[in-house]
Amino acid sequence: MTSILAKGAAAIAALFLFHGAALAGQQDFTIANETGYALKHIYVSESANEKWDEDILGRDVLDDGEEFELSFDKAEKTCKWDMKVIYDDGESAVWQNLNLCKISKLTLRWNKNTGVTSASIE
Repeated sequence: MTSILAKGAAAIAALFLFHGAALAGQQDFTIANETGYALKHIYVSESANEKWDEDILGRDVLDDGEEFELSFDKAEKTCKWDMKVIYDDGESAVWQNLNLCKISKLTLRWNKNTGVTSASIE
């Protein structure tokens, strides 16, 4: 994989504004890995945070075709989050300002022709 740093993060983030049945303050969502490769690390941090929080996978790996459900504390009010995924070969992709109050599922795909990881939402 060449550089798979996600292009168009702003465009993807804008899509989040038009999709979403989730109620405000409800950030729970599912990450679906349809990249063709294992994801070794996934980080989700508040957009205002300058550092990544802990790896949400811990010691696990999210293999291709698998899903991971991420749940937030009900008291959490922040909607804007950043996400970073790292493949098992060390390549990464980042999305910024994702409005997690507006999504229920984020499906990741890697395009071998362009070398770009993209995300679609439900």
